[in-house]
Amino acid sequence: MTLTKRDIVIHISEETGLIQSQVFAVVQKTLDQIAEVLAKGGKVELRNFGVFDVKIRKARVGRNPNKPETDVPIPARAMVKFKAGKEMKAEVLKLTPKKLGQKR
Repeated sequence: MTLTKRDIVIHISEETGLIQSQVFAVVQKTLDQIAEVLAKGGKVELRNFGVFDVKIRKARVGRNPNKPETDVPIPARAMVKFKAGKEMKAEVLKLTPKKLGQKR
């Protein structure tokens, strides 16, 4: 199952009775704010959901699978990491491998 921004907007609109364009504007502003903070190297903490944080991956040497004898330098780079909150983690842990296999 995949949840899109459009799905979120429709669901919130139906639950609250707000116009979809209003909900879309709020959802988009929320996502824009999260992206802006992360782009500045900040941290976004959403209680009971999780934490978005920027981490720097160290430079390393990789291998080209087509030419394993050739080293490929991979530069250091910033990456967004997500750590699920306690409640979300507990809900996800309820899934069994059998249930996951059926959803795909």
